[in-house]
Amino acid sequence: MDSDIRQPHSGQDQSRASVAVIGVGIMGTAIVVRLIETGHQVHVFDLDAEKVAAVTAKGARAAASVEDAVARSEFCILSLNHANIVRAAVFGGNGVAAAASAEKLLIDMSSIDPADTAELAARLSRETGMAWVDCPLSGGVPGALAGRLTIMAGGAPQDFERARRVMQHLAANYTLMGTSGAGQTTKLINQLFCAVLFQAVAEAVKLAEAGGVDPAAIPAALAGGRADSRILQEFMAKFAARDYSPTGRIDNMLKDLDSLQAFAMKTKTALPMTGAVVEIHRLLCAAGLGPSDSAEMMKLLDGLACK
Repeated sequence: MDSDIRQPHSGQDQSRASVAVIGVGIMGTAIVVRLIETGHQVHVFDLDAEKVAAVTAKGARAAASVEDAVARSEFCILSLNHANIVRAAVFGGNGVAAAASAEKLLIDMSSIDPADTAELAARLSRETGMAWVDCPLSGGVPGALAGRLTIMAGGAPQDFERARRVMQHLAANYTLMGTSGAGQTTKLINQLFCAVLFQAVAEAVKLAEAGGVDPAAIPAALAGGRADSRILQEFMAKFAARDYSPTGRIDNMLKDLDSLQAFAMKTKTALPMTGAVVEIHRLLCAAGLGPSDSAEMMKLLDGLACK
């Protein structure tokens, strides 16, 4: 992770920066907290005043608008849910574009469609000179708070390196995957693995219980074998305990899976197993579990989801 971009120049610590963070939901808040803890000056904007108050209490500075936050910052991080929200934040009234310049860099840590990303990035560059790096993430809130995220990026190599000044404090694995949108494509692949593995863990819990085996003992028993994975190690005991404390929403996963299916249709890629998992997530959302943690997938197998 060390490189010249992390070294002080002209008597200043160039590894620290002024950063606008637009969107302080669960992930945005974790990103803000980590950046403050690592010495960055953070300006935040969100339509939810309570969320803004929560992060200003931790040392962030509230901005009057997206434009105001970007005007005060060298970097702008977006942590938003949908492409239409990203579009509005960038090109809507008092948005990123209103304060954009070639000296600033947009880092989109949202998970949105790869084609939308490429189109929005090209438009921002064309209209303002401001570059865009798509940096969707994996690792959730714990990864962000520990600076251990996996970030798959898309953009020009020089902009990827510029973003490292901030990303080095958030990520343990920061990889350039290709041009604009390539990070988002890689995130879709990440979500494919996660969604299928979450369902596999839920089914394995039920099978272990039916066979009289403690499912919480499975991760240690399989550690180092071919079935081992981070999801197995981190989530099987959680699912087995029906621990529904929030780590990731089912409806957010479905949003990503819908994008994945749309991309697969465009590219004529067959994804039969993923298709089944998508429909399971759709059933869970229809049963009112969309805002719930992924561990509530167990309710469908427990026969509780529609009661």
